[in-house]
Amino acid sequence: MLDLLGIVILFTIVAAIVAIEMRDILGVVIAISAVGTGLIIAFFFMLAPDVAIVPIVVEVLTLVILVKATLRPELKTFVGNRDFFGLMVTVAMLLVVGILGMRVFDGLPRFGVPVFASAPNTPGMYYVTNGLRDTGAANIVSSVILDYRAYDTLGEATVLFTAVMGAIAIIRKTARKAPSEPEVSEWQD
Repeated sequence: MLDLLGIVILFTIVAAIVAIEMRDILGVVIAISAVGTGLIIAFFFMLAPDVAIVPIVVEVLTLVILVKATLRPELKTFVGNRDFFGLMVTVAMLLVVGILGMRVFDGLPRFGVPVFASAPNTPGMYYVTNGLRDTGAANIVSSVILDYRAYDTLGEATVLFTAVMGAIAIIRKTARKAPSEPEVSEWQD
């Protein structure tokens, strides 16, 4: 298992180097996506599927947005050997990600068996066995969220609050100003 994790990390490093050195913008987007996918597969190898959920969503959305932003109608797919090299690197990365992804899913426990049941010294198993005694909360989810991982929950709530406030500030139709302030044109000298 550790050898495969090393291969995934090596793949991620190679994809990052390819992303830095490549000149084709679409190839760079795909290479950066390969870096994120390598990290997601590494999280699965480390038996942390809960940590991998957010990067999966972010990776898919980012890839779709960046590919849409880089593709133009006048963009030619094949021009000289450099584009052929980029295509071959992309195909190779997709094959490696596909093969490693299949290996990851083979290594996960069967459906319905929690991951922490296969590894007894994980934090999840500690929370389940000692949650009531340590926190006094009968609900184990509440004890994890509000006691064991309170700072993490506070950070997530802060990020969510900041994102909502930023969206409200951007989306609102009129700017806030005092009623006595005169209208000023943006292009006025």
